[in-house]
Amino acid sequence: MGTVAAIGERARVAGLALAGAAVLIADGPDDVRRIWHSLPDGIDLVILTPTAAEALESDSAAVGGRRPLTAVMPP
Repeated sequence: MGTVAAIGERARVAGLALAGAAVLIADGPDDVRRIWHSLPDGIDLVILTPTAAEALESDSAAVGGRRPLTAVMPP
């Protein structure tokens, strides 16, 4: 079974560590894109905050290639 990761603002994703997610703090759009492109193998699901999802919408490279399943948290 693969790993679940959560990308976004600390206040929104920190609690997901209690459920076993790998929490990846992103303080801005550049951090989100850098983290996304450096996700290790074995990540099968990425939970994004709305802000993180918005940062990836404008990144056409994030859409191509190996892409884990994503879920966006409600606002």
